[in-house]
Amino acid sequence: MDSDIALTDFHGEHRAYDRDDGNFRSRFRQPSVTQREFTLPSADQGKDAWLFLAGCFMVEALIWGFPFSFGVFQEYYTAHEPFSPGPSGIAVIGTSSTGIMYLSCPVLFAVFKRWPHVRRHCTLVGLAINTLAIIAASFATQVSHLILTQGVLYAVGGVMIYCPTILFLDEWFIRRKGLAFGIMWAGTGVSGVVLPFIMSALLTRFGFRTTLRAYAVALMVLALPLLYFIRPRLPLAQTSLQRRLDLSFLRTTAFWIPQSANVAQGLGYFIPGIYLPTYATSQGMTGTEGTVMLALVNMGVVFGAIWVGALTDRMHVSSVMALCSFGAVLAVFVFWGLAVSMPMLCLFSLLYGLTAGGFSATYTGIVQLVKEQDTAADTGMIFGFLAVGRGIGALASGPLSEALLHMQTWKGEAKLGYGTGYGLLIVFTGITAAAGGTSFIARRIELR
Repeated sequence: MDSDIALTDFHGEHRAYDRDDGNFRSRFRQPSVTQREFTLPSADQGKDAWLFLAGCFMVEALIWGFPFSFGVFQEYYTAHEPFSPGPSGIAVIGTSSTGIMYLSCPVLFAVFKRWPHVRRHCTLVGLAINTLAIIAASFATQVSHLILTQGVLYAVGGVMIYCPTILFLDEWFIRRKGLAFGIMWAGTGVSGVVLPFIMSALLTRFGFRTTLRAYAVALMVLALPLLYFIRPRLPLAQTSLQRRLDLSFLRTTAFWIPQSANVAQGLGYFIPGIYLPTYATSQGMTGTEGTVMLALVNMGVVFGAIWVGALTDRMHVSSVMALCSFGAVLAVFVFWGLAVSMPMLCLFSLLYGLTAGGFSATYTGIVQLVKEQDTAADTGMIFGFLAVGRGIGALASGPLSEALLHMQTWKGEAKLGYGTGYGLLIVFTGITAAAGGTSFIARRIELR
């Protein structure tokens, strides 16, 4: 059998498990004495599945919420010693942590495909590395130290937790995969709503050293028990029966058309999360108001990830990507471009998070699209290369956004947000958001 796995339950019934839909096809026969007897928990339903998803949600919140709240640290590092005298490169801290996590995914997925027994052990090692990275960052005296610790080292630990979670979730949810991934990714948004306020208060009162050490302790205490629930659904002996690593899907248009849109969208997606707090203070608003805007972006991500994931289960993925892109373009060019006041920026933050923030929840639809064209494609590797596309955008957006902001284009010449010195950043973010919907146009052309 290729996609089927032979199982025997405790009643002596021999069953064939179909990987494609998560269902059993039964036929009675006497099992051999060498067969291992066990039952599998149900996919898409049941206590075990929902406890697993709840664990994924919380781990996602703790691991990804920290770098996605970096805008608060960006504002603090820029304004306080010992980093304020040479603030160049501060934006790279946040984008390197997210970017490297994304870029490392294919390597980890390939390792786990070859040695699946290390997947759960990796989550523990990754948590230890995350904790050490944050503690090490608390001793930094230069921006380069923060890039290496809060950026690069944190990313190494984070991806070691994230990749096994993706693979296990693919086993636990079959028919409701898009919704399940959306719920998991919403954890980043929930954490991004809460963490900016906590971090801002701690940074103001205690400084960055104590704040980072406190979060390191909290991360270990909260995440360690949750890793118990992050476990595979399929037995290790069965998941080891894998075909050789097949990357032929990289030659298909079903992958490259949405991947091109994914890379383009990623180039601008992270910019508001990095610069909204500093943009707010540059317009005379308080640090708290800037934190509110960052929290609103992440609140939008919560609902965006869920509704986009649910839509992906029901609509063609290119249509969902187009909807996300249209909403993001509207948010950027209208509500950010014309905004110099708190209410308009709040509207921008919420709408941007709801639309652009839900874009990555389309990945399950892209995976399905690719596997329709190349049935041998491995789900983990498709996810991994989609994450690479996102990572390219994340890494490039740090130095690119600093260069665009340094140009101060249209400052004092254009009106409203476009004339604040951030105008080029706003336009660039809007253009990349629009590029995220190009796969819809490509599909319309292909259907003609």
